[in-house]
Amino acid sequence: MTRNVYSFSISAQATLNMHSLNNEGGEGNQITTRMVNIVGGDGKLHNVNAISGDMLKHIQAEHLFQLLLGREDVPLCAGCREFNANRISADAGYGKAIEGKSDAEAITLLLESCALDDLAGNLITAGNRSIPRKSVAEFSWVVGLPELTTTDSYFHVKYASERSAKARASESEEEQRKANLGQAIFHRPASSGVYAIVTNFEVARIGFNDITQVYAVDEPQRVTRYRALLESVLYTFIEPNGAMRGTQNPHIVDFEGVVAVSSDVIPAPTMSPINSGYRGQLQGIQKALEKVRPGAITLNEFDSLAQFSEVMTELIETTAPYTLSYREA
Repeated sequence: MTRNVYSFSISAQATLNMHSLNNEGGEGNQITTRMVNIVGGDGKLHNVNAISGDMLKHIQAEHLFQLLLGREDVPLCAGCREFNANRISADAGYGKAIEGKSDAEAITLLLESCALDDLAGNLITAGNRSIPRKSVAEFSWVVGLPELTTTDSYFHVKYASERSAKARASESEEEQRKANLGQAIFHRPASSGVYAIVTNFEVARIGFNDITQVYAVDEPQRVTRYRALLESVLYTFIEPNGAMRGTQNPHIVDFEGVVAVSSDVIPAPTMSPINSGYRGQLQGIQKALEKVRPGAITLNEFDSLAQFSEVMTELIETTAPYTLSYREA
């Protein structure tokens, strides 16, 4: 039996070793890792390593793009087919099509024309407009737990290999010293620890025009987009793309948490794993909401990446997006 999903959320802890997925930039020969100030579970301020929500959403959007690209049953705008950051705003045909149309009509055309813009959201700037399409996906910062996360800086040298062995052998000590000055010295950060993750997905809004309160695509198309979204979320945590993966591909040691699923008009609850009792808090929320909306919230706990994969796969196979009640346009 297919179960309808209004929204789902993930509250999880990921153990990552020796990664550098998100950095502030560089100063001289030193790459600076991203650090943030948070209030820990102990109620005190801490400065910890973090990965921005922008980075995590980009990872998910890239997986989604790969899943949708080339599918004949899912539309993509010209901008998204090239994975242009401006998405449909980079589509000249769309810009011409919305000339003289209302904001509501522009959003309807967006939903009909592009699944990626529908799911990932966009600020439409085509045709000198400024029309927001809110994403169905929301990502928090990925925040290191203060007592369980550390960052170190490691020394690296880029060796110059242009000179032959014969040339080096014939050089004087002074000549070799000068040549070695061309060997770039730099420092790279690497972080290891347990990270708190919170995400939320408003899947009932897939294909939904927030202005007209009407779905712009039919039910089969919504289901197709929904399943692609779920699959992209799964791959986001199986392969967290980001900076410096060429030589600092993160060691994914563990992944545990809760997938909360709402099957009624009630938000799927979240609780930050910065709070060590987050699972108990979610269980308490579910118990309280059961009195208001019986059976609306389901908690799917997982203790490994394998179990998380099972939870997400089951959702892909057995659920469909909830259909909101709307007024006739």
